[in-house]
Amino acid sequence: MEFKEALKSLREKTEKRGFDQTLDLILNLKDFDIKRDATSILLTLPNPIKKIKIGAFLESSVKQDSVEFIITRNQIDSIDLKELKKLTKKVDFIIANAKLMPLIASKFGKILGSVGKMPDPKIGCVIMQENTESVKSAIQKLSNLIKVKIKEPSIKLAMGKESMPDDKLVQNIDYTYKMITNSLPQKEMNIKNVTLKFTMSPVIKIRKEKNE
Repeated sequence: MEFKEALKSLREKTEKRGFDQTLDLILNLKDFDIKRDATSILLTLPNPIKKIKIGAFLESSVKQDSVEFIITRNQIDSIDLKELKKLTKKVDFIIANAKLMPLIASKFGKILGSVGKMPDPKIGCVIMQENTESVKSAIQKLSNLIKVKIKEPSIKLAMGKESMPDDKLVQNIDYTYKMITNSLPQKEMNIKNVTLKFTMSPVIKIRKEKNE
């Protein structure tokens, strides 16, 4: 059973609830050495799975719906460190103008690093040119980002919400499956089985071993 057919079957068996259920992709592994083969990868999904909240260090204020707070260059020296720590808890990521990064690192490196919110250029948190479009583009990229830590023989990842169209969910599932299997030592040989489920639904097995 492939992803499109599996999702259709899952929807038929899923009872409607009073909330928008999350669709989970679960990959169970085999012949996988947890200590030796553990790894972390970043995936940029084709379609965003959730709304994110962003904090920003910018030269000036740029209005965007997803931006919870903006600290401008003129405010950096006066920002209270305890207040900054509170603000970091309200956001998923912090973006920054590249020109401000040395200042941010020297003044707030310990605080932002300790909570995992230091602007990371590798995932698109540092923008080179500051304008409405560059901020919007950074937010879009971060909205599609998921971090995967393969440190146990079962991987469970959110692929989207029940309300999303099937084609977008399938695109996310297909992309994620390919990226994860390609990161495994023995590729698809490390996959024991693959299942799909909504938050409160039965489990649909997509791929399984012959003896299951």
